[in-house]
Amino acid sequence: MDEKAIKLFSAKNLVFIATVMRDGSPQVSPVWANYEDEHILVNTAEGRIKHKNVLRDPRVAVSVVSKDNPLDMTTIRGTVSELIPDYDYSHADKLTKQYMNKEHYPFKRDDEKRVVLKIKPDKVFILPELKMSE
Repeated sequence: MDEKAIKLFSAKNLVFIATVMRDGSPQVSPVWANYEDEHILVNTAEGRIKHKNVLRDPRVAVSVVSKDNPLDMTTIRGTVSELIPDYDYSHADKLTKQYMNKEHYPFKRDDEKRVVLKIKPDKVFILPELKMSE
């Protein structure tokens, strides 16, 4: 991954993940994510549509956009290589610190089990540095 992409994943930037529905159509969800050990990590709940979709078809596309400049973005095609249980909310807490500067995930529900989608980037598309005109 390019340093620009890693920097985008390290900030409070919204990430969009596209998964493939059963009928082949795309499904897109805004998520929190980070980059570690050459993988994009997306946290979600078991049973959500993106979780169900990657169980059937692990191909995904991920886009991260700078909150300060929407023209500063990166898109990645990849594959979910592993589903990691996050039942103790350790990854969710880490993302909460990154995105909200709080210690613990504030949306925890008793009936929910969290899972991390570990995505191996296959193709990274990086746009040149662009700025919005004033």
